[in-house]
Amino acid sequence: MSWIVLIASGVLEAVWATALGRSAGFTRLWPTVVFGVALVASMGGLAFALRTIPVGTGYAVWVGIGASLTVLYGMTLGGEGFSLVRTLLVLGIVACVIGLKLTH
Repeated sequence: MSWIVLIASGVLEAVWATALGRSAGFTRLWPTVVFGVALVASMGGLAFALRTIPVGTGYAVWVGIGASLTVLYGMTLGGEGFSLVRTLLVLGIVACVIGLKLTH
C-alpha cells in the first residue's frame, strides 16, 4: 500500500509543480488552488509512505516520478522543446526509480 501511495504522491508532485508554473507567482486563482491542494496531498502521501519505506528510497522515487512527469508535460503540452536526448535522460530517471523499487 505504501508504494501505491508513494507513486500517487509522485504524480501529485508533478501536478503541483506544473500548477506552480501556471500560477504566475500566485496571481492566478485556480492554478494557485490546484497547487495548494496537490502540495498538501503530495506531502501527506509522502509522509504516509515513509512510515514503511526508507526515507532515501522514498524521497528519490517521489522526486523521480514528479520530475519525470513534469518534464514530459513540459515537452508535450507546456511548450518546452522536445529532443531525443531529453527523452532518453527522462527514461534514465524512470529506470532508476524502477531499480530502487526492485531493490527495496
